[in-house]
Amino acid sequence: MSPSVASPKAPSSDPRSVALEVMRAVDERQAYVNLILPGLLRERGVEGRDAALATELTHGTIRRQGTYDAILDTLAKREIDPAVRDALRLGAHQLLSMRVPSHAAVSTTVSLVRRDIGHKPAGFVNAVLRRVAEKDLEMWLDVVTRGLDDDAALSIRTSHPRWIVDELRKALRVIDAPDELPALLAADNAPPRVTLVSRPGLSSPDDLPGDPGTVSPYAKILTGGDPGEIPEVRDGRAGVQDEGSQMVAVTLAEASVEGSDSRWLDLCAGPGGKAALLGAIAAQRGATLVANEVQPHRADLVRQAVRALENIEVTVHDGREGPWESGSFDRVIVDAPCT
Repeated sequence: MSPSVASPKAPSSDPRSVALEVMRAVDERQAYVNLILPGLLRERGVEGRDAALATELTHGTIRRQGTYDAILDTLAKREIDPAVRDALRLGAHQLLSMRVPSHAAVSTTVSLVRRDIGHKPAGFVNAVLRRVAEKDLEMWLDVVTRGLDDDAALSIRTSHPRWIVDELRKALRVIDAPDELPALLAADNAPPRVTLVSRPGLSSPDDLPGDPGTVSPYAKILTGGDPGEIPEVRDGRAGVQDEGSQMVAVTLAEASVEGSDSRWLDLCAGPGGKAALLGAIAAQRGATLVANEVQPHRADLVRQAVRALENIEVTVHDGREGPWESGSFDRVIVDAPCT
């Protein structure tokens, strides 16, 4: 067991502290990075280069978490407290994937642990990160994948759970393209662009900054700045939503329906992006949407996302045992979470 952990200190505007707080929220509350990081940056007054650093630390560390965990577990050889592990991941990301000098990456992470976690784990973190700094990422990957089968090694190298690697390989075999798996996993690790969605009837793409999307008629690609500062996003007339998610909603809305088309259902609506777009499209057609979510805290996220719309009812039910009679809805989407 790694050294005991003290209670967190007062909130800090240090970008590393912000990144650690977001990562703890992801671990402890299954929070969404894209929902809490922008607000936390504004709350702490973190701007400019510091905001960019906090963003890269958070997204980059989580993106390569599986890789870093394999390295850290090789070095620690013991159970690591979750908060300490998150700090070690942040340090490993700076050492192995950013242009942060080794001494700075180690010392700032140790200081972060002392301030935000406690003094006792600091020595442990210092020792582990000094070992991490002895090799670059490729050298560490050679160490932690030695003796593994190809897909197990690919899982660690690309920071994807083994089951995802297995399922993607099966899918690629169906289309006779198994050799494309490494490229597909690498593409999945590419940092995403910030994509905005206009909600029809409330805003249009012309109201939003950025470049037009590539597939969704409601999308704009943000080229810079904080999306939370855009008036339409701030008041719920637009949002942040990747084009793939937008197109799920668009596809449902464009499907041919015979007869009535007045009641729609999003059965697994959290955190609410698709529900908001569906609700906006439904409102233009005089239809209503039931946005259901099994988890109350996720239902709260849905309510926040759809706050600008009056034709949406947010409910909390297990979708397998909902109170609705068969045939109650004309359009239904079930985008079930992988968990």
